[in-house]
Amino acid sequence: MIWHLIAAVFAGLGAAGVGLLLRTLSGKRLPSWIVPVFAGLGILGYQINHEYSWFEHKRSQLPATAQVVETEEDRMFWRPWTYAVPLTVGFSVVDRSSMRQLEADGDPLVEFILYRFEKEYMDRLDHQSYLMNCKTREIVPLVGEDPSPNLQALREVDSSSQLYEAVCING
Repeated sequence: MIWHLIAAVFAGLGAAGVGLLLRTLSGKRLPSWIVPVFAGLGILGYQINHEYSWFEHKRSQLPATAQVVETEEDRMFWRPWTYAVPLTVGFSVVDRSSMRQLEADGDPLVEFILYRFEKEYMDRLDHQSYLMNCKTREIVPLVGEDPSPNLQALREVDSSSQLYEAVCING
């Protein structure tokens, strides 16, 4: 966090320097308020760039066996630029190296861990083990020390969902 603050300050100083240079080159015909305006635009530009590059940065840190299966985008009124281009604020990942193929009553089952990344003040990472029946497309979370299915949370996934394709087709 401290590095982002330092980078924002330097972006502001650099942009203020550009504003000062423009004012000097114009023979001081540009108003003096151009320098702090450029500083503010530099800081804002850095912050916007940092927010929009978060998803790609996090994705580049994942292992080659990880596959993004869901992204969440959001628009926020205090960030008006997100109405033009929504901001990615979360995504879910399946790591294919941790999947286990099972079989029960002739149905193919896959046990896997779903990782959830969320962009907040401090980045958040949650994970949950799941069991998916690839024939019926039912998914159930595994809970407890000795993982057992939580049947109250049983749900069906669409056959065209990226989660189903990553776990049952590409897995």
